[in-house]
Amino acid sequence: MKVVIVGGAGRVGSNTAFALQLGGVVQEVGLVDVAEDAARGEALDLLHGSAFVASQRFYAGGYELVPEADLVIITAGLRRRPDESRLALINRNVALFREVLGRAKEVGWKEGAVLLVVTNPVDVLTYLGVRESGLPPERVFGLGTMLDTTRFRSLLAEHFGVDPTQVDALILGEHGDSMVPIWSTATVNGVPLKNMPGYSEAAVQKIFERTKGSGAEMIRLKGGAGYAVGVAVREVVHAMSLDRKAVLPVSSLLQGAYDIRQVCLSVPTVVGRFGVEGHVEMELWPKELSGLQRSAEVLRETIGKVL
Repeated sequence: MKVVIVGGAGRVGSNTAFALQLGGVVQEVGLVDVAEDAARGEALDLLHGSAFVASQRFYAGGYELVPEADLVIITAGLRRRPDESRLALINRNVALFREVLGRAKEVGWKEGAVLLVVTNPVDVLTYLGVRESGLPPERVFGLGTMLDTTRFRSLLAEHFGVDPTQVDALILGEHGDSMVPIWSTATVNGVPLKNMPGYSEAAVQKIFERTKGSGAEMIRLKGGAGYAVGVAVREVVHAMSLDRKAVLPVSSLLQGAYDIRQVCLSVPTVVGRFGVEGHVEMELWPKELSGLQRSAEVLRETIGKVL
């Protein structure tokens, strides 16, 4: 599989490329960025480590790389200015995303190509990608709550003192303030959370609140997230590259699942070689279902203001 990362010289793009290198599943990774020298430097740095990892190609270039890509990952985005409103930032990122999409469409997509959106607001931009990329809806999806889910599981594991890979807990809905924790199915290797030593409703709710605020915490501490995002993207790319049919909380267009339509947000989604293969409707507690539907309403309100 050939992957092209637009925004590949930035924090998220370069960390994504490094995570893909360590995963060793894709054959080629091309980096596209307005900072051309930085993109070339990142590609060269990755190339220098390839002898100890896997047989892969890393290179930088412009949008001429897009027609060769099986998967285009967009990580390019703008940071929030001091005193800037969330809506103002969204509008600036929508404008940038439209510019990226326009340049990609101009050179053309490879037959069967898939678009993975990582730039925030990821659900809004994924919906924009569905509408304006020219690709079939099932071949456009966003990272969604993959990052929130790995944060949630990792923080729960830290609290309970267990192996993080054995924690199975989902965040669904918006990658944002209206995200929904799915407590009804949360387990540690099949053991319900409420049966784990150290469990209390107050403690796990505090963990969810920290999960929801993790983006802001990362910005305050180091300017933004990087490593965990890269790992989350790698998990999605591996599902595609190996055609794993993995069920992942990614953002894609809903057309009736959970009684939600015409909006992109995260629900359990089957991901294979050519993107979204279907949505899985799991039984939710009534408050979880209403929270998910409210998340969809929040996103529709935002889309109505910016698109």
